[in-house]
Amino acid sequence: MTGRRAYGGGVADAADQATERLVAVRVVVSGRVQGVWFRHSCAEAARAAGVTGWVRNLADGRVEAWFEGSRSGVESMLGWSRTGPPRAQVTGMVIEDEVPSGATRFAVE
Repeated sequence: MTGRRAYGGGVADAADQATERLVAVRVVVSGRVQGVWFRHSCAEAARAAGVTGWVRNLADGRVEAWFEGSRSGVESMLGWSRTGPPRAQVTGMVIEDEVPSGATRFAVE
């Protein structure tokens, strides 16, 4: 089952926090997010958070990412994505809950 939410993310309920089950989200970030080292900084943050997936530039100037891992790791990445690296100016985010794919590493595409 997938769901969509706008900028903000959610608070994990106590059961999800206790089990730390695998979750996945697809995120599209808009604003000044290309040419500011967003993808590489994102990959570093994801690896530090223990999150797998990928990040890539879109032709329209936005950045798209797939985050997969524990709920706390994915929520950490959603928080990071709201601001990005120092030179970025994030103006919006669309987050879609997804079914985990079994990603084993984090890639910059």
